[in-house]
Amino acid sequence: MIDTLLSHLDTLLLLALAGGAVLGGALMLVLRQPMRVALALILTMVCLSGIFGLLGMHFAAAFQVLIYVGAVMVFMVFAIMLLDERDPGAQRYSRLLVPGVIGFVLLLAMLVGGVWRALPSPRGELSDAPLGIGQFSTTFLAEYWLHFELTSVLLVAAVVAAMAAIKTGRRRDRGG
Repeated sequence: MIDTLLSHLDTLLLLALAGGAVLGGALMLVLRQPMRVALALILTMVCLSGIFGLLGMHFAAAFQVLIYVGAVMVFMVFAIMLLDERDPGAQRYSRLLVPGVIGFVLLLAMLVGGVWRALPSPRGELSDAPLGIGQFSTTFLAEYWLHFELTSVLLVAAVVAAMAAIKTGRRRDRGG
């Protein structure tokens, strides 16, 4: 049993890190305090860095921690600290929480179904759908690296938009 566990350790670690990334993403949706949301984003980024390390992309894993967790999150925390406190009388959850939870459950069901089909059968045969880390990393670097890098641009744009909205709101409050 231990030999079987050790032979599938990279897959188990991949699933644990993917679960941590999904958990961090879900926490970002439901937490109300901005600093806790930032910590959930840090958890997600660290888990993604671990996944890159498992895929053999140690350079990308190191830069994920150094650039995204280090620099971008310091920038995000700085922007959060500049934001005003939320209105204590505000609605606790958005009206979009229920559709978001339904979408999350559907996404989770699809991911579990995909992993379940890719696991070896009890007879030791592999199914048609491969779950190869090497194939995933090759596909990711060949086709999806631009989407990954555009995420950082999106984060900066979101902070700039938040700062502009705050500045406009403050002008309106002052009557100017």
